Amino acid sequence: MNRERRVRRRANADYTGGVYGSMLAASVVIGASAQEPSPRLELFLLLLVTGLVFWVAHVHAQLFGARMTEYGGLDRRTVLHVCRDEWPIVNASVPPALAVAVSPLLGLDLPATAWLALSVAVAGQVGWSVAAARRAGASRGLMAISAAVNLVLGLLIIIFKLILTH
Repeated sequence: MNRERRVRRRANADYTGGVYGSMLAASVVIGASAQEPSPRLELFLLLLVTGLVFWVAHVHAQLFGARMTEYGGLDRRTVLHVCRDEWPIVNASVPPALAVAVSPLLGLDLPATAWLALSVAVAGQVGWSVAAARRAGASRGLMAISAAVNLVLGLLIIIFKLILTH
C-alpha cells in the first residue's frame, strides 16, 4: 500500500471503537475478578479473545447491517475496509492484557494485577476518546469534555468493581 493511501486512511480513522473496546476490557477485568481474581494467563487471554470476538461481531454488524443495506452487496475491498475500521476494538484490549503480562515483573499479586489492568483500560478509554474527538476536529474544550465524560464512565466501572468485590 502506498504512503498516500496510508496517510489518507489514518486521517479518516474512527477511534470510537477504541473507546468501546477499552470499556469492554474494563468490564472483562471486573467480570473476571468479581468472585476471585483470575489467574494471569486466563485474564490475559480473556482480554484478547473478548476484544477479537467483539471485533468480529462489529465487523459482521457493519457488513450485514449498514453496508449491505447501503450498497446491496459486498466485495473484498469493503470487507477489508470494515475490518480496519473496527480494529481499534482489538487494539484497546492489548494494553490491559500487556499490563496483566508484566504484572509479575512488578511484583503484583492477582488482585493488584486486576487493578492495574482496570486502570490501564480506563486510561485507554480516556485516551481513545480524546483521539476520536481530535480526529473529528473537536475543539480543545470538547476534547476535554470527552475525556471527562469517559473518565466518569471509567470511574463508574471502578465503583462497580468495588461494590462487586466487597
